[in-house]
Amino acid sequence: MCQKDYVIHHRNYRIGRAEVDIVAEIDRIYVFVEVKTRSTKSFGFPESFVTDRQKNILIDAASTYTSEYQYIKSIRFDIISVLLEPSKCTVSHFEDAFWPIA
Repeated sequence: MCQKDYVIHHRNYRIGRAEVDIVAEIDRIYVFVEVKTRSTKSFGFPESFVTDRQKNILIDAASTYTSEYQYIKSIRFDIISVLLEPSKCTVSHFEDAFWPIA
């Protein structure tokens, strides 16, 4: 994220019981990021382990965060997938990975 000119505002930001792994900003868009790490892809890639429940928690946390900081511009939800295999580390960034369902 740093290489892409994101400004990171918070890491491991807690709102009630929810935790947002990264709150960043780029091009006047606040980005709420869930980071998933796995040591093997035997059961699937890390990004596939972001559950609907976790998405909803992140959406609620973003709503509280934007109200608390009186932020009324655009927001986005990203996933960063980290695969720590014995021979290599693969990091994938999924921008705009999901959006609140009405």
